[in-house]
Amino acid sequence: MIMDCAVIGGGPAGLNAALVLGRSRRKTVLFDDNKPRNAVTSESHGFITRDGIDPQELKSIAQEELGKYPDVKIEKQHVLAVEKKEGLFEVRAADGKVFLAKKLILATGFKEVLPDLERVGEFYGKSLFSCPFCDGWEMRDRPLAVISENENALHLVKVASNWTDDLIFCTNGKASLSADEKNMLENNGIQVYAEKIARLVGNLGVLEKIEFESGAAIRREGGFITPEWVQASDISAALGCKRNALGGIETDGMKRTNVEGVFACGDILMAGASQLIMAAADGSMAAIGVNAALIEEKFKI
Repeated sequence: MIMDCAVIGGGPAGLNAALVLGRSRRKTVLFDDNKPRNAVTSESHGFITRDGIDPQELKSIAQEELGKYPDVKIEKQHVLAVEKKEGLFEVRAADGKVFLAKKLILATGFKEVLPDLERVGEFYGKSLFSCPFCDGWEMRDRPLAVISENENALHLVKVASNWTDDLIFCTNGKASLSADEKNMLENNGIQVYAEKIARLVGNLGVLEKIEFESGAAIRREGGFITPEWVQASDISAALGCKRNALGGIETDGMKRTNVEGVFACGDILMAGASQLIMAAADGSMAAIGVNAALIEEKFKI
């Protein structure tokens, strides 16, 4: 059977794309290998009616809802490769099955590479986070730190200050600030620590203090860091999809890539803030784009 669309990625973007396609009576196969970027997260926030939900519970509810639509099939497995042959996409799954689809939606997301700090993985997702809008409320009014080495560090510090008046900025000896920028932060009560961090200290994922190479230490209860984002899958590259300045997939307003028939949505775009509600909205738009393309092909003169 030739499917109308294959959706690769079972996060909010892929799930919402499959939902809109199912409701549009499009024969759809959704691939989900259940290796989400937010596996360390126990609560997801900022999604109306689902604020604070466990990401796996959200996925379970979504998959149950998709079960109402007979044209949507869920394959809980990894996609090894995708090739475009004679106008169709040949999707090869890990179990050896091959699926043919007229259109393709990529919603494979990205992976996070954490900073090279001792024990950082123990605290990430529990008391250290990447998105203040996602987790700032839970960390409000505590002594927090922003630990960042990249070019967006200053912006993150400014944003994080919205949730606490007790904030420090640790550059880990790498991020550079001008004298004016440093003064600006300190004038707003934000101390800058330029020394390299020796280790993070705490128990059961709860940060207690940051120790520096000089032996100095400062007590903190959590904060925010900036992981590096990299594509979780090389399928888009293999198909020839163009990348944007951030390394994400370049699309137009309908989520179409430069490759005919290929759409992309969610975190894979690396277009800025990464939140469930934004990814889900992206998935909806990609599905609308697919539906529009199929309709135009049907009524082509």
